[in-house]
Amino acid sequence: MKIKLALPKGRLYNEIESLLKDAEIKISTNGRNYRPNVNDPEIQLKILKPQNIPKLVELGSQDVAFTGYDWVLEQNADVEELMDLSFNPVKIVAAIPKQLKIDKTSKSSIRVVSEYEKISRDYLDKKGFNYVFIKSFGATESFIPEDADMIIDNTSTGRTLKENNLVIYDDVLKSSTRLIANKDAINDPWKKKKIENLITLFQSVLEARNRVLIEMNVSEDKLDTLIPKLPCMKSPTISKLYGEQGYAIKIAVTKDKIPNLIPLLKKEGATDILVFDLKKVIP
Repeated sequence: MKIKLALPKGRLYNEIESLLKDAEIKISTNGRNYRPNVNDPEIQLKILKPQNIPKLVELGSQDVAFTGYDWVLEQNADVEELMDLSFNPVKIVAAIPKQLKIDKTSKSSIRVVSEYEKISRDYLDKKGFNYVFIKSFGATESFIPEDADMIIDNTSTGRTLKENNLVIYDDVLKSSTRLIANKDAINDPWKKKKIENLITLFQSVLEARNRVLIEMNVSEDKLDTLIPKLPCMKSPTISKLYGEQGYAIKIAVTKDKIPNLIPLLKKEGATDILVFDLKKVIP
């Protein structure tokens, strides 16, 4: 039996491939093959456009997949969300030309262009706009000002909007990469177990990317002063040094603590401080 796992084509692919590699799931493709080989005989891979993935997962063509939350909403897909990987965080925004003033009370319709038809219509209806919707197939910014009054598109930095003399009129929603599953698949005992194992691997990799392992030595007389000041996942690992009146200490901490922690360790008498990257962390 195999689990059918869909990978997103395009800019998300490299991040997902890196995640799989760090989870020891190695894939190989010549760049043109949409069905990569994988070192796990229980996984069957297929590369698909992110826009198509949610509906295919809902229909059961794929058991589990990575795709953007925006496309799950846009396709109105009835799927189970398993993880928010926080990859490729973007905002879906309504943007207009700098000089345009929009009056929602006007009886005149505004022209709205977007790749996201459902998301756009839901937003515009909720806000009470009179509008004509035009579906785009890329390069949405190019419609303004001649062919549209507003666009609804995704942005991460806002740079492209600025380069096209657009300003954000309103935030519509936030999106990031999600791991989703077919609802029948997660009710199948074998597939459910396999999916849970994959989630454990993915979570261990993501947790490890955010942490480092710190090892240090400390003399016996400074141990009790140092220990309460150490951040760690549960409690530090402490072992007696061979032939000395001192101890070796190990702690796993988030990377954002390093700039303040290292000087603190030195101040409190820690020596031989080593910092290691981690591959996997399983609480």
